[in-house]
Amino acid sequence: MNLTHALASARSALRNEMGHLTRMNHSDRPWQMPLAAALATGLPLVVGACFGRMDFGLVSSIGGLAFLYLPATPLYHRMVQFMACAFAMTACYALGALSHFVPVLMVPALIFITALVTMLCRLYAVGPPGSIFFVMAAAIGVYSPLELLEVPRMTGLMVMGSTLAGLIAFAYSVYMLRRHDPQAIAPLPRPTFEFVVFDSIVIGLCVGASLAIAQLLQLERAYWVPVSCVAVIQGVSLRAVWNKQLHRILGTAAGLLVAWGLLLLPLNVWTISLAMMALTFLIETLVVRHYALAAIFITPLTILLADAARLGEAPITTLIQARLFDTVLGSFVGLIGGLCLHSPGFRARFGPPLRRMLALTPFTRPGQR
Repeated sequence: MNLTHALASARSALRNEMGHLTRMNHSDRPWQMPLAAALATGLPLVVGACFGRMDFGLVSSIGGLAFLYLPATPLYHRMVQFMACAFAMTACYALGALSHFVPVLMVPALIFITALVTMLCRLYAVGPPGSIFFVMAAAIGVYSPLELLEVPRMTGLMVMGSTLAGLIAFAYSVYMLRRHDPQAIAPLPRPTFEFVVFDSIVIGLCVGASLAIAQLLQLERAYWVPVSCVAVIQGVSLRAVWNKQLHRILGTAAGLLVAWGLLLLPLNVWTISLAMMALTFLIETLVVRHYALAAIFITPLTILLADAARLGEAPITTLIQARLFDTVLGSFVGLIGGLCLHSPGFRARFGPPLRRMLALTPFTRPGQR
C-alpha cells in the first residue's frame, strides 16, 4: 500500500514538473522588437566585417545589448532608461577588463559589480532581463585578452555599439508609439533593506563564488559560469529558480548540438554576422514564451559572441564541452544561492547582522531601527 502511494506521488510530482517544463507563456511582444534587437546587436558585426576587424564588431555588439532594456513606456522615459543602462553596461565591461590585469581582484570586482547593478535594478524597478547582461559584459571583460592600453579603445567601441543601439531604439520607439499607446510609468516601489540590499549582496557573493570555483578548477575563459549563476538565482521564487536552472541546463544541452552543427559549417565574418542576427531574433521571440527554447539559441549566440574572433584556435569538441560544464556549474551555484535567498531561516540568521553592519537607515522600514 505504501509502495503504491509512493509511486502515485512520484508520478504526480513528475507530471507537475513536466507541466512546468513544457508550459508555454502568452506573449504580447510585437515582432518588430526582436527585429530591432537583432539589428542593434548585429549591425556592429557587419561594420566589423567590412573593416576586417571582427573583434571590434563583437565588443560593439555587446554594447548593442542595451536595447533589450528598452521599456514600453513614453518616449522620454524609455530613452532615459536606455541611456542609463547603456552607460552601466559600458562601465561594467570596463571594470571587468581592468580587473583582468590584477587576477586577485577578478572575484571581488565581479562581486561588487553584481551586487551594485542588482541593487540599482531593484531600486529603480528595471524589468527583465534584470542584471544578467551587466554581469555578462563584466564577465566577458574579465576574460578579454587585452593589453592595458587597449582597454580605452574597447570601452569606446562599447560606447559606439550602444550609441547605434540608441538610434535604433529611438526609431523603433517612434514607430511603435504611432501604433500603440505607451504603458503607464509604474511608481517606484518603496525600497526595503531585504529586497534591495540583502538580496543583492547574497546574489553578488554567489556570482563571485561561482567565478572563484571556476578559477580553482582552472577553467579557461569561464565567463559563462557567473552568467549562468545570475540568470538562475534572480528568480522571484524558489519554484522560479528551480525552473530556470532546469530550463537553462536542458536548453543549453540542446543548444550545444545546434552550436556544434553551426560551427561545422564553413563560417566567415559575413555568415557569422548574419547567424548572430538570426539567433538574436529567435531568442527575443521565444524568451518570453519558453525559456528553455530560447536557451537553445542563447548557447550558440554566446559562443559566437565571446569566441567568434578566435574560432579555429581550439577543437570544437573542447569548446562545446567547456560551455556545457560552465552552464551546469553556474546553474548549480545559482540554485544553491536561490535556496539560501528563499530560506526564512537563512534570512533571519544573516539579515539582521548585515543590517547592523551596514547601518543603511534609508532602507529601513517605518518603525524599524
